[in-house]
Amino acid sequence: MSASPALRRAAGRLGTALAVALLLFWSLGPIYWALVTSLTPPADLLSRQLTLWPDHPTLEHFGKLLGATSTSQGNTIQSVWPQFSAAFVNSLVTSLAATVVTVALAAFGGYAFVRLRFPGRGLLFVLTVATLAIPAYTVMIPLYRLMIAMGLIDTYLGVTLIYVSAFLPLALWLMRSVYQSLPISLEEAAWLDGAGRTYTLVKIVMPLAAPGLIAAAILTFLSAWGQFMVPLVFSPTLATKPLTVLIPEFVTRNYVDYGLMNAAGVLAILPPVLVVLLLNRFLVSGLMAGAGK
Repeated sequence: MSASPALRRAAGRLGTALAVALLLFWSLGPIYWALVTSLTPPADLLSRQLTLWPDHPTLEHFGKLLGATSTSQGNTIQSVWPQFSAAFVNSLVTSLAATVVTVALAAFGGYAFVRLRFPGRGLLFVLTVATLAIPAYTVMIPLYRLMIAMGLIDTYLGVTLIYVSAFLPLALWLMRSVYQSLPISLEEAAWLDGAGRTYTLVKIVMPLAAPGLIAAAILTFLSAWGQFMVPLVFSPTLATKPLTVLIPEFVTRNYVDYGLMNAAGVLAILPPVLVVLLLNRFLVSGLMAGAGK
């Protein structure tokens, strides 16, 4: 006897709810556990008893990050604010610079690959996108020697250029696909009215391509913010060292400061979240502007 339609719908809703709950647990569980650990006193972190929330929450780890000094067993524990603030600024500068440069190049380059006619256009695009398949570690040594020869080791410019070279092919492929989906009739109408190609691109095409630009910006920023291997090699000092490299250094030979590491991780989550929320707001504005055009 087959199940009734109502029973099948109920089972489908239950399965969907369970899948959503599992996805939320998988995605938000580590963030919640990092928050719990960051609020747990150092002595309780060594306890074998598992608790879903600390019995005596403390802001000691955040205070150590943000400039406060504390005393433990008669010893003064110095703040790591100078290192944390420098690494935070480094992450922000390199990620924003890489995002701006990558999106700008992808916006103009993707349009060129779609609308302009020049020899080797298809081959050049394929070769550019094919670099996505090259593992980063295979070019690390020659890239390091190149950066040394150019004097770009441990500089914002050097790190930004590496990020752009790594993330531009994906952004370029994304923007090329977006431009291909847009009708050329709007551009032709603007050309008949005397508008130049650059004006048409900036004032007409880009508002319509806002979803692609926003997606490229989000992907680039998140990828740059989470980079570890590149800054580990090319940012050896606090002059350009980002948070992803600084936080693992809280592990010493004799002690692992789990609370401090998780507190730093919780604060490091905030900029990507804010950037995504901000860009989504501009995404809605871009869609409305494109519809108006």
